[in-house]
Amino acid sequence: MAGHSQFKNIMHRKGRQDAQRAKIFTKLIREITTAARLGAADPSANPRLRAAMIAARENNMTRDTIDRAIKRGSGSDADANYDEVRYEGYGPGGVALIVEALTNNRNRTAGEVRSSFSKYGGNLGETNSVSFMFDRLGEFRFPLKAGTADEVLEKAIDAGADDVVSGEGGEEATHEIYCAQESFNSVREALEKSLGQPSSAKLMWRPKTTAPVEGETAQSLLDLIAVLEDNDDVQNVYANFEVSDDALAKFAA
Repeated sequence: MAGHSQFKNIMHRKGRQDAQRAKIFTKLIREITTAARLGAADPSANPRLRAAMIAARENNMTRDTIDRAIKRGSGSDADANYDEVRYEGYGPGGVALIVEALTNNRNRTAGEVRSSFSKYGGNLGETNSVSFMFDRLGEFRFPLKAGTADEVLEKAIDAGADDVVSGEGGEEATHEIYCAQESFNSVREALEKSLGQPSSAKLMWRPKTTAPVEGETAQSLLDLIAVLEDNDDVQNVYANFEVSDDALAKFAA
């Protein structure tokens, strides 16, 4: 997962800031709309909506935009009915990938995802073809100012979490807290009481093992992930690779 985390940080710093910002907003609005449609429009009674709103505020989305997305999701607008779809497959170097999407046109999204896999030397598989290589976990991110590594670890254990990874400083560094999927809501409530609002709270896929990739294989894999994440329908991409800092630097150049 380390390789993918490094890659995400590079993509956040890469060029085309306005275009990237617009795409991030599109994805966040879809998540807010879907969360409001599937649950209550009140974030205090809808954990998924609350998490989506936190992410939106972290990305400087205005309150008016957030409110419009909630209203759209809780209304009868047919265009707000996005389906949640998961795609699984293998990228270059045999790296396993899980792609989560929100789409109002399954055929379009499936075709685009399949085309991306094929273009960069990957193969789209059936559902559950690679998910057994990942753990489905709850992930909470808190800024480093929430406390020292020892303080956060103690509070995470008290909340029922299973693992904590604390960054060592820098713009992207955070405390990352992980818990079992079935404990997500109870751990979230306990952490909010002891540490405050997380900057991110979601269910995610963490690989059990990682596959090292280098050279042209690494370049093709990073290109594939970038294209997938650039797709408006794609919300998240998870991969089980490790890549050198040199390969990441070359991709970022």
